[in-house]
Amino acid sequence: MGHAAPPRHSDPPPPYKTKPRPSRPRKRRERERGLRRRVVSDRIAMTPSAITTTEEEEVTSAAAAATESAAAEMEPLIPRLPDEVAEQCLLHLPFPYQALARSVSSAWNRALSSSAFLRAKSELSAAHALPYLFVFAFHPISLRLQWQALDPRTRRWFVLPRMPVPAGAAAPLCPPAFACAALPHRGEIYVLGGMRSDTETPLRTLVAYRAATNSWSTGAPMPTPRSFFAAGAIGGRIIAAGGGDGGISAVECYDPAADRWAPAAVMPCGMARYDAAVVGRRMYVTEGWRWPFYASPKAGVYDADRDAWEEMSEGMREGWTGASAVVGGRLLVVTDYGDGRVKAYDAGSDAWRRVEGGGVPPELKRPYAVSGAEGEIYVVGSGLEVGVGTVAAVEGEGEKERLRVEWRVVKGPPAFADLVPCYSQVLYA
Repeated sequence: MGHAAPPRHSDPPPPYKTKPRPSRPRKRRERERGLRRRVVSDRIAMTPSAITTTEEEEVTSAAAAATESAAAEMEPLIPRLPDEVAEQCLLHLPFPYQALARSVSSAWNRALSSSAFLRAKSELSAAHALPYLFVFAFHPISLRLQWQALDPRTRRWFVLPRMPVPAGAAAPLCPPAFACAALPHRGEIYVLGGMRSDTETPLRTLVAYRAATNSWSTGAPMPTPRSFFAAGAIGGRIIAAGGGDGGISAVECYDPAADRWAPAAVMPCGMARYDAAVVGRRMYVTEGWRWPFYASPKAGVYDADRDAWEEMSEGMREGWTGASAVVGGRLLVVTDYGDGRVKAYDAGSDAWRRVEGGGVPPELKRPYAVSGAEGEIYVVGSGLEVGVGTVAAVEGEGEKERLRVEWRVVKGPPAFADLVPCYSQVLYA
């Protein structure tokens, strides 16, 4: 994470098979001339006495198109390099340049889009992919939605392609009403539900982003329209729970491979999302404190192995007062008040303990979007200022584990000054 050293590449994945390509330009010219002669002669043979000027033009055009197609098939990926070597070079292009490289030539587009290449890229990414911070943000006046990704090593931002919105949604959508979940090591983000800002109508939509292709696609809609609900990923599947004003108790599970939804265990009581987190194979959902703070917050824990809900412990429920992130299997929360202190949940004592090292850097202004991975917590503030905190255990004799965070700040570019974050996630691309 953060300024991690470039990955060490072990043995490269075996090159996948491609069509053999002639290596001599002479063969290419001979094949093109022969192809042109065959197209013309075949056409003349069919209509030996009635060919017109227009037909001659059509014959010439067809021959030219066929010649161009044949030439494209024989075009080398990189001049003077065998295609097997060139394919290895393309496999190691970093995000997002691999997707952008499709526009270089038809040969590159064909190679980068092939199923064999995508499989090889997936195998390579599983071992050598680098972490990027993906941020979902919006403009507070126009409600314009925008996704972008930060490379923590170079501190460079990349704006992603525009996320598709439901057809006919003329009015802006309410950004905080969406729920997002991710499969980080597959480089995938799922954006679910949402709400129209004019009619306050919840949505059923699901759209997926894949870093391997730097593109969006739509999936099977949710059976239940939802807004302001919890979503998380467990075992490669997406869980959607609760929503609205707390009146939805239905829970549904999405299988990305089958593009299919299935019902899951119903929540004991409906909840509107305040925050949610997945630790292991359990998803924790809390509605958070509500004015006038007379009653303890509603909360629940979904156990995927048992497909059952259970009550959240009192200490966890009452101390969950901010946006959460999971770092090294530990549940951390950045508090919504004061200087944005970080605290960690201790299951043994059912209490939240302060993380040493100070709160979120003062340059970061609320609201926060928080995520974590591999020993680091990422806090995104307004204007997409990013605080990267390295979390480590502090040694001590005869004491409970103590944690400490050391912060550094990645300044947001001026073009993002008006953007407000509502979700962030580390993906490996």
